[in-house]
Amino acid sequence: MTENIYADIIIDISHERLDHPFTYRVPVEMRSSVRVGDRVFIPFGKGDTMRMGYVVALRDSCSYPADKVKTIAGSCDPNAGHNENERALRLALWIKEHYGSTAITALKTVLPIRKSVRPEEKKTIRLRAGRSDAAERLRFYQQKHQVARARLLEGLMEVGEQPYSLVTDKLHITTPTIKSLEKAGLIEVSIEQSLRNPVKGGKAEVKELNLSPEQQSIVKGVLSDFDSGNPGVSLLHGITGSGKTEVYIRIIEGIVARGRQAIMLIPEIALTYQTLLRFYGHFGDRVSVMNSTLSEGEKFDQYERARRGEIDVIIGPRSALFTPFPALGIIVMDEEHEGSYKNENMPKYHAREVAIKIAEWDHAAVLLGSATPSLESYYQAENGEFRLYELNRRLTGENLPEVIITDMRAELKAGNRSIFSEQLQTRIEDRLDKGEQVMLFLNRRGIVGSVSCRSCGYVVKCPHCDVSLTEHGRDRHLVCHYCGFTMPALKVCPECGSKYIAGFRAGTEKVEENIKQMFPRARVLRMDADTTTRKDSYEKILSKFSNEEADILVGTQMIVKGHDFPKVTLVGILMADLSLNTGDYRAAERTFQLLTQAAGRAGRGSVKGEVVIQTYEPDNYAIRQAAKQDYKAFYNEEMEYRKLLMYPPAYHMLAVQVKDPDENRALNTINDVRMFVDDENKTEPLSTVIGPSEAQLSKVRDSYRYVCYIKDEKYDKLVQYKDRIESELQGRMNAGRNEGYSQVQFDFDPMNTY
Repeated sequence: MTENIYADIIIDISHERLDHPFTYRVPVEMRSSVRVGDRVFIPFGKGDTMRMGYVVALRDSCSYPADKVKTIAGSCDPNAGHNENERALRLALWIKEHYGSTAITALKTVLPIRKSVRPEEKKTIRLRAGRSDAAERLRFYQQKHQVARARLLEGLMEVGEQPYSLVTDKLHITTPTIKSLEKAGLIEVSIEQSLRNPVKGGKAEVKELNLSPEQQSIVKGVLSDFDSGNPGVSLLHGITGSGKTEVYIRIIEGIVARGRQAIMLIPEIALTYQTLLRFYGHFGDRVSVMNSTLSEGEKFDQYERARRGEIDVIIGPRSALFTPFPALGIIVMDEEHEGSYKNENMPKYHAREVAIKIAEWDHAAVLLGSATPSLESYYQAENGEFRLYELNRRLTGENLPEVIITDMRAELKAGNRSIFSEQLQTRIEDRLDKGEQVMLFLNRRGIVGSVSCRSCGYVVKCPHCDVSLTEHGRDRHLVCHYCGFTMPALKVCPECGSKYIAGFRAGTEKVEENIKQMFPRARVLRMDADTTTRKDSYEKILSKFSNEEADILVGTQMIVKGHDFPKVTLVGILMADLSLNTGDYRAAERTFQLLTQAAGRAGRGSVKGEVVIQTYEPDNYAIRQAAKQDYKAFYNEEMEYRKLLMYPPAYHMLAVQVKDPDENRALNTINDVRMFVDDENKTEPLSTVIGPSEAQLSKVRDSYRYVCYIKDEKYDKLVQYKDRIESELQGRMNAGRNEGYSQVQFDFDPMNTY
């Protein structure tokens, strides 16, 4: 046996100075059991404070003097699955290098729930004695008038076993009575760990999946690629209502039949209810969910059920990606274009990229699906990196809904100051008369103080970056959050001279009030961040609307993603152009996606639907193409802009954000970041650097924020910049000059403006 074994351990402290392994001696009693990925207790620092850490490497030698090396105190997870831990560690280190974060932050993102959770126990009382012995003892108890003992024994002779809780709570038999029978050898009490199942079944309908030839071809293609050993990544571009979910189910059925498991990713918790009902009908108790509404105990139990192979399918948002399936076969990512798949906190990973990496290691397939694919995914499909499948017909056989674009500038000139156009009001009244349902979508995403003219639709844009300027400060000066361009607030429109130029803000609550006033007979539900704070609130609202307990559903973007309500024949999109004016290069793409998805909620039953899009920019290409649901036309036009201005996916972009309570220190750090990049550019082909400038939210919680952007065709080049910046700042901290530097965060191909 090797005299000593040493472990490299990442300490559970999220600080850049400690973001490297520390070496510890493995005690003799742990040498045969410790594995890479294990959590251990270690003495740390001068006072030997007990800390938790993760083993990232094991070796039989150490470069430090033996008397200076401390010893691991013990294991945190004596019964943990080692394979699971090692796999998670590998993924965490990849995320750290790929996106920029501390190793411990990446590990906590990836590793399953490890919070100490008291498991639920299932206690059962069983008859142990033979029937003749039990009958004899029963007669004895009856003769002695030992009623409780007789009742329990008689009941067990009839059914063989009873739940412990039923015996004590319903039959009112005390613990001493149970123990006396157990001591006599007549019964036995067994205790089993019970893993909670958050899925409540029983009402799910099993619908026969009669797939169209188009759908069958896609299922066959994905499964054939899987069987050939080359599963790869596929993109399913299907118009709204074309039956993408049916394709997902049939493909997952095929994967499960091959002895593998599946992860079904959805962008929002709000989609869990409807998706789960459809999947439960096909997979029963072999399907489960993972999302933030579950308790810590429920989350832990789902990880355990997955690890034991008791689940075939897990459904959930981004975090479900890290479910420890032992035989993962496919990851399906529905509505793959959604920004919620990008983690907002460090590490700022994108679920699509992480899914592809996990699938590569597990020899699994990845299926991306959307009616409005992200430009990144469609670009990769066009370049042959992804396989492309398309669904161009609705399952109902109905055509796409008729779309009416309403120019709100004309409404204003005609004297209508309501947020509802005359056309929308007339159509709402008509649907109420017919007993049909209406959805009203308020396009609020990204309202950050952009400035536009209500008379002519003019939007104030940066002359250098072709993005909207946004209002800042008490004087409402206008700022570009890419290059820092600034100009004073406008009092009149430079295009038409109108005084109706300002930042425009509105809310769903106001829309709800106006609807109730205008249509008092209408039953109205509202779904937004304020009405969905409680557990199960999503399900309750959606269930009420699905059961036709309401006529009109008012909401933000959460109501337009993947929901299927056959009675909805009218969708009204209010202020469609708000998301165009967010000061973000993705503004047109987001607007097209939101409007297309919203329009797609209408006419999904047997009755043809109508959509009213209200806008001050009716000629904008994103709105025009969304009205036609012409993705390819939009893609081609938008990509021309992206190539011209060197934005993703034509180029890659790295956002470097600095945060600090000291404004001067934040400025010094971001200027040094720019200097590091400029130095790197001296020996390499030049990348494009924008900024530094104030962040869009320039001060949050007394912390000042600055940002600069780096663009390059090669992603690896941006990773090199990230590494250089990290190395330079780490070197200065190690040299004792850390007082002069701030917190630095990296975001590759950011989904939002900083």
